[in-house]
Amino acid sequence: MNAPELHLTPNQEVILAALRFRKRYGLEIMTAVEKSGGKQISFNSLYPNLKKLEQKGFVTAEWGDESPEEHTGARRKYYRITGIGEQALAAKQQLLESVAHWMPAPEGV
Repeated sequence: MNAPELHLTPNQEVILAALRFRKRYGLEIMTAVEKSGGKQISFNSLYPNLKKLEQKGFVTAEWGDESPEEHTGARRKYYRITGIGEQALAAKQQLLESVAHWMPAPEGV
């Protein structure tokens, strides 16, 4: 997969980072981002981004085994980063490192 196919928006990058070490459900992703000092992600942004990440093959989703929550009656859907998702996140982090370390070429060269 080439670089344009690994492109991540800032929200997608932070979502993948939240999934890097464990699977999580939507509200847990939002909380992890917010409590870690990231910007707040709304449900209206989270789920379309998760769908795009799933379509790209960067995450997979599965329904949880627990019984539906008492208040909402909904089952939790858990998301997990894939190998290609890890590659996309690493590529983004490498780009940021390259930008941070970039130096202009000396004049006259």
